[in-house]
Amino acid sequence: MFSKILVANRGEIAVRIIRACKEMGIASVAVFSEADRHALHVALADESYCIGPAEAGESYLRQDRILSVALISGAQAIHPGYGFLSENPHFAALCQKNGVAFIGPSAQTMEQIGDKAVIKRMMADAGLSVIPGTEALDGVQEARERAAQIGYPVMLKACAGGGGRGIRLVRSEAELESAYAQAVAEGQAAFDDGSVYMEKYVYPARHVEVQVLADEAGNVVCLGERDCSLQRCHQKLIEESPSPNVREESRRQLMEQVTSAVRAIGYSGVGTLEFLMDGDGAFWFMEMNIRLQVEHTVTEMLTGIDLVKWQIRIAAGIPLNIRQQDVSLSGTALECRIVALSPGTLKTLHVPGGPFVRFDTYLVPGTKVTPYYDALLGKLIVSAKTREEALRKMRAALCELVIEGIPTNIEEQLRLIGDDRFTAGNYDLTFVGGR
Repeated sequence: MFSKILVANRGEIAVRIIRACKEMGIASVAVFSEADRHALHVALADESYCIGPAEAGESYLRQDRILSVALISGAQAIHPGYGFLSENPHFAALCQKNGVAFIGPSAQTMEQIGDKAVIKRMMADAGLSVIPGTEALDGVQEARERAAQIGYPVMLKACAGGGGRGIRLVRSEAELESAYAQAVAEGQAAFDDGSVYMEKYVYPARHVEVQVLADEAGNVVCLGERDCSLQRCHQKLIEESPSPNVREESRRQLMEQVTSAVRAIGYSGVGTLEFLMDGDGAFWFMEMNIRLQVEHTVTEMLTGIDLVKWQIRIAAGIPLNIRQQDVSLSGTALECRIVALSPGTLKTLHVPGGPFVRFDTYLVPGTKVTPYYDALLGKLIVSAKTREEALRKMRAALCELVIEGIPTNIEEQLRLIGDDRFTAGNYDLTFVGGR
């Protein structure tokens, strides 16, 4: 097991990882930008190092500086969290070259699975149904030809995309050229990769993702599914597990298929397979995320399994000792993402309490929210024996959560979970709008 881990991230996920390290008896090293000098993750870590100015490109994305801190501090491993360098094969390879473990997939695995067009082919070979589409397109002309073959509407997606970036819905040929240019530009700016692929637009649909854990010995355990259909502009707002519209038999079959596919491609670590569920209840594979998801907490609350700790154990070569039959998926867990609507300085924070209520955040009084980073302030998660009880618990927790000094979306979240359609579980990707 590692004795010291560098956390190459910030915000709530850095706090989450450092806490896991403390519980495991592992020393932690924080890195921070000038804007985060007084951040909570810096205070919680055993050691901390400034790696640059506020801009992420000059701090949290500086591979050389982060690796230098790891070597200077004696950290044996680097945990990238999500975002930033978590899916960067060059950084993973650089860590390996310098004898520092990367807590995540190998560079080779990232290059294969990180290309969303390639992973679709791999999963089709492994037996999953995939959305009809293409691999990387060679310009607008090929996009026109393939769209005519697939049939409008279609989706253009950045091959290296994530977090809803580099995605455009194209309803007709008249929209294609402009949408293609936008997807390429956004992919290049966000991921330094302007390659784009196309897939059929499935409508109406729900966004359902399946969480897995796998080790190098080929042991795979499936931790159920999450419904992430409440989104705006491809950004998730509310997640729940299990999905209220997935029948038990369909869930069992999906989990078996996912487990078999993950084992077939030889994947090791924490992974999330994302699907669209159409109106007939059929599941269409979209992509695989090879890092910790923002919404991993929903699965943790439902199953009682700490995904961060298992990430660390698997990276250290410790085999899974969780059997599929021991995974409990009873009850319901809900998560509301709390985001800042504009920059500000936190004046007052009151976190709701009570059994099975969790708020993952980096906020402390005096925290300054700047425009340099993601707007996520925290994740409010609850669990209960029934979905009805979980909804009541979430409403109570949202009403109790107080964040003053920073405008937030708390009121919007209350409206969403109070909507009769959401209460009935009758929602899909068009529920919020703004897609």
